[in-house]
Formats: sequence, C-alpha cells, structure tokens
Amino acid sequence: MIDVKKFVDTLDGKPVAVLGLGISNIAAVKALLKAGASVVAWDDREENRAGVDAPMADLAQEYLGAYACLVLAPGIAHDHPAVRLAKDAGVEILCDIEILHRCGHGCKTVGITGTNGKSTTTALIGHILNENGIKAAVGGNIGKPVLDLMLPPKDGVIVMEMSSFQLELCPAFAPDIAVHLNLSPDHLDRHGTMEGYAEAKMRIFRGPGKAVIGTDDEWSTKLFKIVAESGARECFPIATSGILKDGVYVENSMLCEAMYGDPVEIGEMNMASLPGVHNHQNAAAAYTAARLLGLEPEAIMAAMQTFPGLEHRQYLVRTINGVAYVNDSKATNAAAAGRALASYKNIYWIAGGRPKEGGLNGLEPYVGHIRHAFLIGEAMDDFGTWLDNHGVTHHFCTTLDIAVAEAHRLAQSERGQPGGTGMVLLSPACASFDQFKSFEQRGDRFTALVNVLKEDLA
Repeated sequence: MIDVKKFVDTLDGKPVAVLGLGISNIAAVKALLKAGASVVAWDDREENRAGVDAPMADLAQEYLGAYACLVLAPGIAHDHPAVRLAKDAGVEILCDIEILHRCGHGCKTVGITGTNGKSTTTALIGHILNENGIKAAVGGNIGKPVLDLMLPPKDGVIVMEMSSFQLELCPAFAPDIAVHLNLSPDHLDRHGTMEGYAEAKMRIFRGPGKAVIGTDDEWSTKLFKIVAESGARECFPIATSGILKDGVYVENSMLCEAMYGDPVEIGEMNMASLPGVHNHQNAAAAYTAARLLGLEPEAIMAAMQTFPGLEHRQYLVRTINGVAYVNDSKATNAAAAGRALASYKNIYWIAGGRPKEGGLNGLEPYVGHIRHAFLIGEAMDDFGTWLDNHGVTHHFCTTLDIAVAEAHRLAQSERGQPGGTGMVLLSPACASFDQFKSFEQRGDRFTALVNVLKEDLA
C-alpha cells in the first residue's frame, strides 16, 4: 500500500470526505486511515458500505466546507448532490491518482488514455519495462488501484491507465510521459459532446513532459496539433499506416521508427497475443514510451514477443474441435467490438448488455464477418433491429449462459462448412451493468461457461 502521509500532512488536520466505495476508493480509505487522516465515507448503495472501516455519513446531508477535500469515485456523476455541495463550498474534488501525485514518490510516471486499447497498452508497457529490469508498477483504471500498488524504487516507473473520468479528478497531476491512443464516441452521457470528451482527455497533457499521440483518427490528430503547437511537451505521433516524421508507425505489418532521424524498420508485428491492426497502434504506443524511457529497440521487441495478453481483451479461453472461444468482454462499445470483428471471420458473436450511445453504428464494414449473432441484455431488441437491417441472422438469448450454449451448439454443428471453421466471440459492444457488476465479472462468467462445454454434443 502506498504511504500517503505526505498528502495527509497538507490537510491541516481537516477530515477527508470519500464518496463512492468501489475498489479505488476503498483503497484510498485504507491508505488515508493508515496515514492518520480523519475520514468520513459514503456510498448510496448500502451493500457497498458494508465492511468499510470508516465512519459513515450521507455526504449529501453534510456541510462539506468543513472537509479538506472530497475524494470522488470516478464513476459518480458530477451532478450528484454531494458533489454540488463540495463545489459550492469551494472544496477541492480529486481522485486517488491525484493523492498519489501529492505523496512525492519520486518515480517517473506514464499515463495512458484514449477510447480503446488503454488496458492492453498499459499492461504491455509494464511488461516491457519489467522484462528489461526496470521495475514498473501497473494500475489505475486497470488491475490494482494506484494506492494499493507496491511503490517501485526511485529509478522505477508507475504506469497508469487513465480514464476521462479520472483525468477530470486530477487538478494538478499529469504524467511525465502522456500517451493518447484514439478518440471515438463514448461516455457522451457524461461529457455531453465529443468536444467535452476531448477536453477531458486533453488534461493528460498539462505541464512539461513528453507526449505520444495516435494520429489514426480525426479527433486525435486535432489533439496532436494542439499539443505540438503549445510547445509544452515534446510530441511523438504514432500511426498504423503511412510514414510519419518524428514518430513511430506500422506499414505492411512492419513497425518502423522515425523518432530521431530517417525511418528504420524495427520488426514484424507478428505477436500472437496482439492480433489485429488495432493492436499495431497499441504496440507502437508501447514501443514509443519504452524508447522514451531509455530502452533499445531489440530489447523492446523481444519483450513484446513474451507478452501474454489480457484476460478480457481478445483472450483465447479454449479451442474445441478447432473452434476458438474468445473472451473480449472489455469491448464495452461498438468501436472496441469492431476491432475484434475486424480481426476474425466466421464469427458466432455474443453481444449485448447496457448499450452505449450510437448502438452498433460503425460496425457496418464487419457484418460479413458475422456468421450468426447471439444477443443478451438490455440492448437485445435494438441490436436485433440493427442486425435485421444489415442482413445478419441472430438469436435472442437474454442471458450469457443461454448465449454461450446456443453459440457452442451452432458453431460445432456448422464447423467445416464453406467459409471455414468459425469462432465463438464474446465482444459485447455494451457496458455490463445490466446483468454484471463489471466487464471482468462478465468475462469470468464466459470463461467459466466455456470451460465446462462438452466436446461431443451427441
């Protein structure tokens, strides 16, 4: 656990309010109490309050001007009554990442944001560093909360996935190396417009340091231009096609570097754990960050070859009679699901959950890859209409267990038909919260269901 005493010492003895008791704020409560802070916590869900070792009070009924700050769970909307009270009282609102920043840990920091690919890129950077003897702690919006991490030595690196929600709650922190991958419509119910979403992402580039920015989409290209023209950070573009000056790019599946001179071919993008063109962008970003931290190209590429992949990101759970069963539960929007659909063919696709704005729009180029769809959750009817309009056959399955059973039955019965043996893919294009607590729980359930499937259906 991170020692937050230096942060607590700045509070002048005032208590800390903590709103929302998910995994990151539970870690924050524990760290603050251990450092001697007075903490008052609250979560609107009674079950989330159980077992938390801190005084409880409904913060929407408190005078928040008496508190040093409000530590807000990133997922809580900023129009929550307690948040409005904190704003009216002039109380600083922050998250656990900002607390970490104010602890004076002395380590270099790498922050990764973007709409899609954050988790893979974050894990990949951590893997590359650790494989090459640079101690890296990996957390944030992936894995452990930052205040639960084991702090690396002073010459180590803290690598953090950072969502737009977390960035909004960092009044001062921005990483030494800021990585932005891409930007497509997501979380617009929170940010209102794409402009508002982009503005939240831009917070990662405040202050001096280096910036690694994808330029494969229009919004990210605009961000790159703004950051580069500001002169505050040294900027390195990345792309998955076309030659880039001063950056890193992939052309014809070859990773090329032009960061400090003429382009040099570095190596083939042939890692089994990084399938698809979208992972070329993730690899280019991770490579660039690792180069900026002093590693040589050969060492970076060797480490990439041993990257095991992420459990809920196009993760091969099992192969049954040649049919692959792939867990892509982290695909919580259409753009993320599109990356998986673009990577495979003859797909028995399990999709649905709590839909994001825009539904399945944008997936039109991949309908020919879908052999059959199996729909679940709140999005089921709308997704069915979209699939009807695009000529894709589908079943309404309602729940994941039924979808897995039906997809398994059909994929096994149709293997060897024209077009080749298919694959069963969970890539929901939806949030999980209608039926599951998280995309991890959804992916774990898929894995458990797949692991008990019978090879012989006779």
